[in-house]
Amino acid sequence: MPELPTHHRAGPLHWIATASAMAAVIAAAGLLQPDPATGAPAAPSTAGNPGARSAPQEPAPDAHALTYPLACGTVAQLVTATAQGDLDGDGRPETVAAVRCDAGSGTPPHAIYVLTRAAAPGSAPRVVATLLDPARRQNATDLTVSDGRVTATLLGYSSRQMPRSDPDVKQLSKWRWVGGKFRQELTDSTARSV
Repeated sequence: MPELPTHHRAGPLHWIATASAMAAVIAAAGLLQPDPATGAPAAPSTAGNPGARSAPQEPAPDAHALTYPLACGTVAQLVTATAQGDLDGDGRPETVAAVRCDAGSGTPPHAIYVLTRAAAPGSAPRVVATLLDPARRQNATDLTVSDGRVTATLLGYSSRQMPRSDPDVKQLSKWRWVGGKFRQELTDSTARSV
């Protein structure tokens, strides 16, 4: 049986070199971490144009940062749903908010508003359009924004005698920015501008 080679003990210089190499690997791994997943699309590449800068994506307006033109008397206003997207094609996202009075009981009607950022930095967002007027006595559900179109299911009543807890009319409604205003497309083929 052949004799095994003699093993030499590592000296302090060996351990210092090993520790330094490990620290360098750990530091490099920390610097090379991928960006956190945000669900947002990747920014366009500027590799072919070194002078180009990609503009940071501006956040959509905060639907809770303003008071709406909705008369609620002594009760508060309640934002029940929001959706965001670029509705007018300017590259900046708008927010669509379904808002009603927080009556505590009953089913107060909704209003649907479109919000944009104010021009002055730090200013509250502003309402630029009313898609659903509360005078129509409807409630909004399933609020979405996709491909520049706002979609909501509107629940209403066939007569004033219908109890507010039992809507008997359901309609899918869509709004799109056309010619400088929002145009409503109803499922019964009627259309109305707001």
